[in-house]
Amino acid sequence: MTQFKKATALALLMSLSGTVYSTAAVAAPDYAKIEERKNAKTKIMGERTGKKVVKAFDLYNEEKIDEAIALLRELEPSDDFDKATVNRYLGNMYAQKEQYDEAIKYIRLALAPDALNFKDQADLYKLLGDLYMGTENFNEGIKTYRAWMDFTGEEDPKVYARIAQGHFQLKQYSKTLEPADKAIALSEEPNKQYYMFKIGAFFELKRYKDAVKVAETLVKLFPEDPKMWTQLGSFYMQVEEYSKGQTVMEVAYNKGYFDKENHYKILSSYYSLNEIPNKAAKVFERAVKEGKVERNKRNVSAIASYHHQAKNLIDAAKYYEEAAKFDDDAELYRKAGSLLLTEQKFSAAVERLNKALELGTDKEGSTYSDLAEAYLYQAKYKQAYQAIVKAQEDPRTRKFARGWATFIKDKAQRNGVKI
Repeated sequence: MTQFKKATALALLMSLSGTVYSTAAVAAPDYAKIEERKNAKTKIMGERTGKKVVKAFDLYNEEKIDEAIALLRELEPSDDFDKATVNRYLGNMYAQKEQYDEAIKYIRLALAPDALNFKDQADLYKLLGDLYMGTENFNEGIKTYRAWMDFTGEEDPKVYARIAQGHFQLKQYSKTLEPADKAIALSEEPNKQYYMFKIGAFFELKRYKDAVKVAETLVKLFPEDPKMWTQLGSFYMQVEEYSKGQTVMEVAYNKGYFDKENHYKILSSYYSLNEIPNKAAKVFERAVKEGKVERNKRNVSAIASYHHQAKNLIDAAKYYEEAAKFDDDAELYRKAGSLLLTEQKFSAAVERLNKALELGTDKEGSTYSDLAEAYLYQAKYKQAYQAIVKAQEDPRTRKFARGWATFIKDKAQRNGVKI
């Protein structure tokens, strides 16, 4: 919030003179009137009012702000300029005390007669706009900033940025774009926040490709800012430009720009989507081991999935089992057992598959079928047959299991084992 600066009595009286601005102009203002106001003779307070105002400022400089306010409120000047000046100072003092409703009231009173010197009137418009924005009265804030532009004939990137912010807060996303563009165009140096207003508005409008274009501009303007890279990298996911997203996130990763768990997730996802699962597994596994990503069920399951996609089945089974142990997840134990079976780790597969059954897997048929196969390859024919009989109880595997039951029984008999 704008602060009211302390002043000596002499500085106070000198501050009543006007100052000319020299920024670019907007189309709406009446420039002839503006020039007339700028060149008008400087007004000063009447002697009686001026003395009391000086006394009030002496109190203010002694940090007796309440006494200063009380003295100013006692004044009842008849002259419009004097009245507006007293109200102006009251508004500033109340703003410093963070009594914003009172500050707004007195500043509006000060502005109403249009009696102040040019600079003071202009400054009050800005302060009032700031107060409205600070108290979340965004509609009035926007109107006041526009009034400042009409009054002064000036454009200010910071004012346009505040207007953009006001529209964004009001969820008027389409209206956010024009003042944000103005703020960007008028700025001598690029300001990230101005571009972020555009990105936010585009996302809310679901204009994701436009948001990406702005994010690409930010990377070019601020190539040393880690957030610009990771932001752009994540945005490419939204528009399904996975190759570009991978490239940008790889740059950020190699430069050490990752500072959030999500960054590692995004890069690993890009590798997976671009069919480079080995890299996905390597990056995410390392991030978990180094504590950059929390070692929880979801993240360990992701490592398992990437290894599975990469056909690193032993590693996948290991991580599926680790993930299963977080909350006794039957399905993950089943996956681990199935992969171990594929890798001919029959004894280990039996252990995980039985664990899945013990925990109540909802895929009993396929689990019993895998278990039967694991027992069969260990020449444990009786256990294999018992498992395949159980598999017949599941409608999803009944037909398959019946055929296997006959095969297992015949094989057992050939090996001298009676079922």
